[in-house]
Amino acid sequence: MTKATNQFGELGERIAARWLAQHGYTVLARRWRSGHRDIDVIAEREGVVAFVEVKTRAAMEFGDPVEAVHAAKQRSLVRSAREWMARHDDAGYAQYRFDVIGVLLRERTAWIRHVESAFTV
Repeated sequence: MTKATNQFGELGERIAARWLAQHGYTVLARRWRSGHRDIDVIAEREGVVAFVEVKTRAAMEFGDPVEAVHAAKQRSLVRSAREWMARHDDAGYAQYRFDVIGVLLRERTAWIRHVESAFTV
C-alpha cells in the first residue's frame, strides 16, 4: 500500500470515527493493532461494542465500498476482535457486533454508509 493510499484510508477512518461519535457512539479505539492485523474503529453505544471496518473510496467505479469487505477480511476482523475481547474481558461489555462503514470522498464532500451487523460469526 502506498503512503498516499494509506493516508486516504486514514482520512476515511477519521471521518467514520467522527460520524460515529456524532451519532452517540463512544470511540474506544482507532487503528487498534494485534500483530499484523488491525481493527479500524472500535466503538460502543448502549453497551454494544461495534468492531468497525472502514472502506474509503474516491469513486464508485469499483462498486460500493461496503461491498469490499470480503470473507477473508471478515475472518481477519473476527480474529482481531477476539484478541481485543480477551484483553478487555473485565470491561463488562455484553454484546458485540461487526459493522462496516463505507466512506465516499468526492469534491471535498463525504458520503457515509453505516451498515450495522454487516456480518455474523
